Amino acid sequence: MDVTGIVVVTAALFVWGLISNRLERADVTAPIAFVIVGLALSGLNLVHGPQGPESLTPLVELTLVWVLFSDAARLPVRELRRDAGRYLRLLAIGLPLTILLGWGLAAWVFPGLGVWLALFVGAALAPTDAALGVPVVTNPVIPSRIRQLITVESGLNDGIATPVVMLAIAGAAAAAGLEHAESVGPALLELLIGALVGVGVGGVGGLALRTARRRGTAAESFAGIAVLALALAAYASALVLQGNGFVAAFCGGLAFGACAGRRAPAELEFLEQTGTLLASLVWMAFGAVSVPIMLDRIDARSIIYAVLSLTVVRMLPVALVSIGSGLDRVTILFVGWFGPRGLASLVFALLALEALGTHADQAVTILTTTVLLSVIAHGLTAAPLARRYGEFAAAAGPEPGGPVEVTPLRRRVGR
Repeated sequence: MDVTGIVVVTAALFVWGLISNRLERADVTAPIAFVIVGLALSGLNLVHGPQGPESLTPLVELTLVWVLFSDAARLPVRELRRDAGRYLRLLAIGLPLTILLGWGLAAWVFPGLGVWLALFVGAALAPTDAALGVPVVTNPVIPSRIRQLITVESGLNDGIATPVVMLAIAGAAAAAGLEHAESVGPALLELLIGALVGVGVGGVGGLALRTARRRGTAAESFAGIAVLALALAAYASALVLQGNGFVAAFCGGLAFGACAGRRAPAELEFLEQTGTLLASLVWMAFGAVSVPIMLDRIDARSIIYAVLSLTVVRMLPVALVSIGSGLDRVTILFVGWFGPRGLASLVFALLALEALGTHADQAVTILTTTVLLSVIAHGLTAAPLARRYGEFAAAAGPEPGGPVEVTPLRRRVGR
């Protein structure tokens, strides 16, 4: 990107900061705006899109590290016990079912993908992004337990899906005979090492910060920077020990959140703001790199798969795991529909493009089509369906078991 491109990018960020509230009230979300900016950059030849995805690697990796760490660290694990059964149903059963169903559908609709790329598509499109349906998770007319259920699922499923995504990329690279490819066995070992390193770094860091806070040795103005550095330390330490850095970031966030005490969410604010900036750039890169690939390769099968991914592949597992959970049919349909695909899927697409090159073009086309459709469909339906469901919930009476405190939605791009 030349200096002119940098001017366009920075100007877009500044202008969005000036008018974001007004545009969001008109259902013009940040992802839509920044994807358009990325397309403009590509159309004006200010960036070299599909020819240079490797240049995006630092941006993409940093974004994923900070998103995984902050998403995991923000969740008050100890306070989620009241509805632990519902969370476990969605994450421990529903998410694997979604991956398997997406994998099978991709292998059937796109037989040329092969086993590993089909698995990559299914796993990369399994995580949800609650920030793309912000009117749902922030609207007080929606029962608090349902808002918390959607928020918790979104906060954890990207980290849970990451090992499967990385394993699929490794398998696809090996199947394609790429020079940098490694076999599946070492990839599994990397995942285990990453998890152990992440728990160690995040847990020790959380306890250290908690102790420093209690003794008054930590300056409040630098605490956010310390947490940002801790996330990077978990990632880098795993790489040094031949582990998976992304899994380390996610597990490190979980351990940090459990050990850092009640003030941990406030100390994550700087990390989240930095992640928001990088996420904005990822949406632009998505528009500049992935969308042109999609436009060159999109066909009816890609559109059909995207529609099925957002409906059947998402909603059927949610319905199955919700049997006996105490949720009524309308609530199950509501939760099932609001599983938008967003930032995590984009990052996975760009990582696959960097690792696999043109071998990933068809998979990236499928992901891009699905995410774009999700941005539009969920963005347009979030507010009206939230109002209608709120009216239904109000007519049904008070929440069973009483309301709960909802984890605030991380203020990242996607609002």
